[in-house]
Amino acid sequence: AIATQTSVTSSASTVVLLAANANREGYTIFNDSTQILYVSMAATATTSSYAVKLFPNSCLSSELNYTGVISGIWAAANGAAKLVEYSG
Repeated sequence: AIATQTSVTSSASTVVLLAANANREGYTIFNDSTQILYVSMAATATTSSYAVKLFPNSCLSSELNYTGVISGIWAAANGAAKLVEYSG
């Protein structure tokens, strides 16, 4: 597998954390922020509509074959998300 590392600056508006990728085999999202990151398995994330509430300095890892877009929004802009995407 190939691991691709990226970083996305935090935002109080929806941002794409990982674009759709048919070759994705897994991913890791680390919330490198002092604010909560709300993660959505869709093009839009809000603080009331999300899949995972990722607290500051915490990590979400998945080996599921979800290949769609992953978006996020922070409670307030501060820090970034550190991402690793695994593909074959």
